[in-house]
Amino acid sequence: MITVYQIHPDSLEVVSSPTAGCWINVLEATQEDAAQLEAWGFPSHYVTYALDPGERARVEHSQGVTLIVFLIPHAKPAPIDTPYATLPLGILITESHIVTICRTRSHILRDIAAGKIPDMPTVNHRRFILKLLLRISEQYLKYLRTIDEAVEQVEVRLHHSLQNREVLELLKYQKCLVYFVTALRSNELMLKRLQKSALLTHAEDEELLEDVLIEIRQAIELTEISERILGQMMGAFTSIISNNLNVVMKFLAAVTIIISLPTLVASFFGMNVNLPAANHPLAFWFVIGLAGTLAISIVLFFWRKHWL
Repeated sequence: MITVYQIHPDSLEVVSSPTAGCWINVLEATQEDAAQLEAWGFPSHYVTYALDPGERARVEHSQGVTLIVFLIPHAKPAPIDTPYATLPLGILITESHIVTICRTRSHILRDIAAGKIPDMPTVNHRRFILKLLLRISEQYLKYLRTIDEAVEQVEVRLHHSLQNREVLELLKYQKCLVYFVTALRSNELMLKRLQKSALLTHAEDEELLEDVLIEIRQAIELTEISERILGQMMGAFTSIISNNLNVVMKFLAAVTIIISLPTLVASFFGMNVNLPAANHPLAFWFVIGLAGTLAISIVLFFWRKHWL
């Protein structure tokens, strides 16, 4: 879906076709959208790079068009394997146009287009791009906090768990962190290369790019810390699950022994042979008392040993 916006100093205006100074926003990009961009004169291979889900962050310049590929975080609407992943965002910059291409409906771009992000519209293309990269970098930090909160909830359930469901859920978040740290490192290298390019010619642009790099490095540090903690936590909670299972098995074994003693006594006195006090009128109660005494004795023994 292609939407063309005319950028004003404090707002965006939807227009029908590309004009000088416009922003072309392509969300949930299809092959038809790619063909339309090529018809407008944008390099076909740059459009292809932006649509490739395995593309790495990069900066290229060819035929008067600069390509920036930036990896953005993406929350899956119905997570099956991992709740979060990363996708490439393609940014094409020309003398008179900005084009953003994304395979999914990025809510960051959607919020910018809806005017929900303050101080975002700017007629300066370089600052527009740098502010966009800054918002994306901040989004990584937001998702990292969400992952930390989800892990804490799983941690509470794990204390009493006997199943692997919680450990598998932690594994999903660990995979998300691996995706994040890989994408963030790729973005950091791209931004360092962007610093050395001729795209930034003003001190304000360099300061804004430095802010983006600071956010990226902070996100990398937090992701690595969370990844290490989560890895150690998974090992610890695997042992906890095993220990919880051992406690249950110990309890069941103790109950089995307690129940087996009265059964053993009843089995002896149920034999078809002559037994002491077999003809006594209170023989039944003697057997019941002996069985009960043995059962209570073993219960007290297990209780003192903390086995029950």
